[in-house]
Amino acid sequence: MTISFLNLQKINQKYRAELMEACARVIDSGWYIDGKELEQFEQDFATYCGAQFAVGVANGLDALTLTLRAWKELGKLKDGDEVIVPANTYIASILAISANQLIPVLVEPDPQTFNIDPKKIKNVITNKTRVILVVHLYGQLADMPSILEIAQQENLLVLEDSAQAHGAELNGRKAGNWGDASGFSFYPGKNLGALGDAGAITTNDEELAHTLIALRNYGSYRKYENLYQGVNSRLDEIQAAILTIKLRHLNKEIAYRRKVAQMYLSGIKNSLIQLPLENINAKAYNAHVWHLFVIQTEHRELLQDHLNKHGIQILVHYPIPPHQQQAYKEWNQHSYPITERMHQNVLSLPIGLHLKQTDIEYIIQTIQAFQ
Repeated sequence: MTISFLNLQKINQKYRAELMEACARVIDSGWYIDGKELEQFEQDFATYCGAQFAVGVANGLDALTLTLRAWKELGKLKDGDEVIVPANTYIASILAISANQLIPVLVEPDPQTFNIDPKKIKNVITNKTRVILVVHLYGQLADMPSILEIAQQENLLVLEDSAQAHGAELNGRKAGNWGDASGFSFYPGKNLGALGDAGAITTNDEELAHTLIALRNYGSYRKYENLYQGVNSRLDEIQAAILTIKLRHLNKEIAYRRKVAQMYLSGIKNSLIQLPLENINAKAYNAHVWHLFVIQTEHRELLQDHLNKHGIQILVHYPIPPHQQQAYKEWNQHSYPITERMHQNVLSLPIGLHLKQTDIEYIIQTIQAFQ
């Protein structure tokens, strides 16, 4: 038996007829950039998230980078301002800060939820702090009520990195509708994935949305008239059409991910393995959409070998934390022990629509046999 970590061909096959029809519609229209398909997806995705505006962009990194850039254009940020960000995030969250000549300030996560620890946020706020960049890691919403309370007390902007949290919900509010803005990635492997690179920003701030629309298009609202030194970061019509189709199926996919996660949580009982805490509070069932099912073990290499020998493909998200990357060599001597321990011990199990119940049972049995 061979069980792949992810099988996008198998997942997208379920929607093949709809996706082919959407692509044909775009091809036959003769309009491929900034048209009706983008407008429709932006409306649908904003509604899904509960936000007033969604602005499609080329990818998730651009979603974060352009939001910070727009705040600079609007006079809310300037070079050298500090942005609080989780120490254990994927490096893209930090690259967006650096690209805007802002200063990343790393904060350790809560070891149970993997998300940024609100109690530690307070300890690093200075007179240069302007933004809290919250990453909803692995599909679980961070403790947004506590974070928003801090932001309001300190007059800070809140930017959600929701690249792994499409549809996650807490207290009736979805990811993308908690902060002043939120960046989304629709990379093919995400819960809501395009068939290529794609991203979006959601916000309830009309001025911010209007600024972003220009920035993504060379800094222009009208051709050959440029208000800003913008970029080319547009979400094309075919990807928008594909995402509109897949958005209709997202809740069903999330429900299946939750079913798989529940099977893992109830079935894996191995003292060598630490299971993820399901939610930030026991009643918040919708807070987790299980983009990744991440376990921890001090015997990662042995467990990897054991699972591989039994035909189970697993991945590590992520093996090297940002502060130990060559790209940020000035941080290499810094110590973030909780983050470092996580990155040494985490292991992601297969999860998604490509798995049959027998696959899940086999994975559980194989893990149970590990000793």
